[in-house]
Amino acid sequence: MSSDQAAVTGHRFSSVVPGDVTGSAVVHELAGMDLIMKLHYLRAVYYFAPSEVVDGLAITDLKKPMFPWLNVYYPLAGRIRRAAEGGRPFIKCNDSGLRIVEASCGRTMDEWLQAEEGGESRWRSLVPDKVLGPELYFSPLVYIQFTRFKHGGMAIGYSWAHVLGDPESATNSINLWGELLSGNPQTVIAQKNEENTEEPVITPQGPAPAPVPAPAPIKQVEIAEDVWLPPTHRKMATHCFRITETELEKLHGEQVPPFETISALFWRCLARIRSRREPELATICRSGTPAKNNEILHNKFRTSTVKLDSSAASVELLGLATKILKQDMDEALVDGDNTGEQDFLLYGANLTFVDMGGIDLYGLELRGQRPVRVAYSVDGVGEEGAILVLQPPQRTDLSVMVILPEDEIPSLCRVLSSDFGIA
Repeated sequence: MSSDQAAVTGHRFSSVVPGDVTGSAVVHELAGMDLIMKLHYLRAVYYFAPSEVVDGLAITDLKKPMFPWLNVYYPLAGRIRRAAEGGRPFIKCNDSGLRIVEASCGRTMDEWLQAEEGGESRWRSLVPDKVLGPELYFSPLVYIQFTRFKHGGMAIGYSWAHVLGDPESATNSINLWGELLSGNPQTVIAQKNEENTEEPVITPQGPAPAPVPAPAPIKQVEIAEDVWLPPTHRKMATHCFRITETELEKLHGEQVPPFETISALFWRCLARIRSRREPELATICRSGTPAKNNEILHNKFRTSTVKLDSSAASVELLGLATKILKQDMDEALVDGDNTGEQDFLLYGANLTFVDMGGIDLYGLELRGQRPVRVAYSVDGVGEEGAILVLQPPQRTDLSVMVILPEDEIPSLCRVLSSDFGIA
């Protein structure tokens, strides 16, 4: 056990269910893209500074708005089922609940965050790292951990099974809980989602359609059976880089947007570390098409595969960033189907860059208090790695969360520091 894990103690577990009974046979069908994402998990930690408001919130205050919240987002309280042996998975909305964890930290928030300035991933002690399975039918889809720091302040850890929806869905969901806590519910709270009133009957499905060939951005992997986590032969780790406005201007000026510049920079550095001379592929992920009416959970991505004729290490930075910028986004994955008989990876199938711009990561509000920092990452990433680019609101610096094989991170830190002055 690490010293960070030892500092977080007193874990207490409970569950929260919707305030109203969802129904005897309500299901949430999983689209093809949902099933493609089933081996991935979103992890977020929201840090709230010490204040009378934050420190005065009892666990009952935090749980109370979850009842109407889950009336709207009732699939979060459901469990995975299959229509028949080996059939397509779906979520049975049986009000089993999401899991709540209460904990305390023996360090102050300032001490904790100062150590994270060096990119350390101590935030992992503040969010559950559970996956779906091995008891798949009993595994919660969502965990929320409330950790109180010494002398005040709180971290909210948010674990979300990607099969439910993409980062936009996950963020909109927890932000709505914050609105309810703050006494500002959206009008959608006044009525349940229409999907919840139909009570569809579960019937076994017939033979699954023929498998669809995997699009380039995804990779077929070994079937996960009842533990939904991809196989890996290398230990993956995370590291967060903070890139200032000055450092960003030195890289690109105003010629190319920040996301494309950062993607090009990290791609070149990793190609150099990996000593690759052959042509390379990278996947670009951005938010997809707007959700349909009442579609509060969705996995909608626009993706593109950037193909090079040589190693990225040999391509000039501006040229590589421009190529990424001009790459057409493909909607095929948004409407792509997966029967559930195969398992895939998106993050890490190729080196994957995720544009988190436009997602309201700092929108979670606790009675007027916004987070001072948000850590965001993905678990279940393939060995090629994934890089998330986040920009806090009303700030010009960027946070870059890398998820890579553990042995590559020290080399990446050295290259970025020596060549670009980025720590």
